[in-house]
Amino acid sequence: MKAVKIVEPNRLQVIDMEKPVISASNEVLIRMTAAGICGSDVGIYHGTNAAATYPRIIGHEMVGRVEEVGASVSNLKVGDRVIINQVTSCGHCYPCRKGRGNVCDNLKVRGVHIDGGYREFIVVPESDCYLLPDSISDVDAVVIEPTTIAIQSCTRAELEKDDMLLILGSGALGSSVLRIARQICDHIIVADIVDDKLEDAKANGAKYTINVLKEDLEEKVKEYTDGHGATVSIDSSGTKDSLLTLLKVTGNAGRVMTMGFSNNPVEANQFLITSKELDIRGSRLQNHRFEKAIEMIREGKLDLTGSVSHTFPITKAQEAFDFVDSRDPSIRKIVFTFDQPEEA
Repeated sequence: MKAVKIVEPNRLQVIDMEKPVISASNEVLIRMTAAGICGSDVGIYHGTNAAATYPRIIGHEMVGRVEEVGASVSNLKVGDRVIINQVTSCGHCYPCRKGRGNVCDNLKVRGVHIDGGYREFIVVPESDCYLLPDSISDVDAVVIEPTTIAIQSCTRAELEKDDMLLILGSGALGSSVLRIARQICDHIIVADIVDDKLEDAKANGAKYTINVLKEDLEEKVKEYTDGHGATVSIDSSGTKDSLLTLLKVTGNAGRVMTMGFSNNPVEANQFLITSKELDIRGSRLQNHRFEKAIEMIREGKLDLTGSVSHTFPITKAQEAFDFVDSRDPSIRKIVFTFDQPEEA
């Protein structure tokens, strides 16, 4: 079968490898149909993701169909469409005992620490699979995984109805955060450097938008929050100065959420944190949020159609990553497909 391996930073190969087989009664064999490119995948490719190990078959946004089931599998059958949990945890360490398996002391993330979904087949436990509603296509269903990341972030932020939220960055992650946040609070500010993305944000629920290349972010946030500053700020950009920026624009008693994964040092300001009594919180992966996202889709509260801007066959992985690096402004979400002809 075909697979995409990052041999070492900046070295990608499409390889042939043996098809995996079921080795435990609770496992299922999944034929992959769609897998997304996430910013963390790009970081692994370029060697800037501090968590990654090499060589690695990457890909953690994984959708497919059940091809075969183990003897004790009871809730899935051949042909079922599923999305796969990227998080594996031990269940007995301190974070797991506190119900936070997404930061398990022995955490293994598919596509980061262990091989992931950029391959034609994968074997996983039945419990790591979630049935997809018929109302969503395989390609669009890939976006469920980043949606769970957004649900996790908003949950960690304890986002409430009366919050004044700032989302810094309106790419795939920021758009997912907006999609969830707009169902919780109404006062949402989105900041970015691309006008088209800001226009989309306004159309999708942002009350205010700020182009940080053309406007002073701190001044505009104060204007849009009656001088207080944001009560919650979520960093969906992960730039080297984004943390310090959010410390400045978040008001007293606010919460600042970090989601970036660079291992490069960033600047902070102790006075801003202490004097405002800010909470600086990390939000990593997701913690049993697939059920919530799928429930929202079934109830009609979450529409993920149109989130994917480009698709590539898995055999053209290098071309896809080169396209990501081009920073083409048309890019929203890129998804690999496994069941279309190479020339498509």
